[in-house]
Amino acid sequence: MDNEQIELCEQKIDYVFENKAWIRKALTHSSSKGNDRPSNERLEFLGDAVLGLVISDHLFHKLKGRSEGELTKIKSRVVSRVALARRSRSMGMEECISVGKGMFEKRALPMSVMANVMEAIIGAVFVDGGLEPARKFILDVMADELDEAILHQESGNFKSMLQQFAQRVFSNTPTYEVLQHSGPDHSKKFHVIALIGEQQYESAWGLSKKEAEQRAAELTFLSLTSLREIEAPAIIPPATSLDTGLNTGLNGVSNSGSLDSFHAAQGGVEDGGADDAD
Repeated sequence: MDNEQIELCEQKIDYVFENKAWIRKALTHSSSKGNDRPSNERLEFLGDAVLGLVISDHLFHKLKGRSEGELTKIKSRVVSRVALARRSRSMGMEECISVGKGMFEKRALPMSVMANVMEAIIGAVFVDGGLEPARKFILDVMADELDEAILHQESGNFKSMLQQFAQRVFSNTPTYEVLQHSGPDHSKKFHVIALIGEQQYESAWGLSKKEAEQRAAELTFLSLTSLREIEAPAIIPPATSLDTGLNTGLNGVSNSGSLDSFHAAQGGVEDGGADDAD
């Protein structure tokens, strides 16, 4: 690997190495290694650990209030082989990797090779410059994957979305209370209401407490964000008077949950509300 190829790689990753030996090693696949050219496998091992640390630390501080399970799911998408290979290809790293003749003749390098070289580069940046340059590289390169993973996790998870909204607007965390349940033990239905502080909002039926909580959270989130009057909690009406209109459905289980159904139950929210205040 000549200096011109090294310089090309440094331009692609936006990092200049103090010790060029690290980037040479990071770009050397095991199929082309020799006695004087060790492969990138050890750097890949290190880079995997650094990547996990940086992403975990970032999510821990950015997504306050998220559960361990939610953070784990988001992290697993960001550090996945698919995500790493996608970023590696988008940066054009195929031009920089040193591979054996047999692999070079293939039309496209395997996803595993592209993902592994990204981890090796992370390891190389960490060894050459330390944690902060490695952190910057990871968060810059993986920014789109992070955003996509967070949005994917939030999609349909209205409890999480309502929690973030309530903490930002009301400095409070939603809670849920079972109002009643009905049916035999093998087929119970639960009626749950969402509360923020002492204020009651939407309620909903579900075939489990978890499902009912999600439905109540969805209706509450949609009502609060559609009203758009979030100057103070007192001006947002409680949902108990809307419960009947919002929670009709087969066998008493709510199947509305849409913004349109909320407006229909309200008789239409008057236009001209205040702009979002976040």
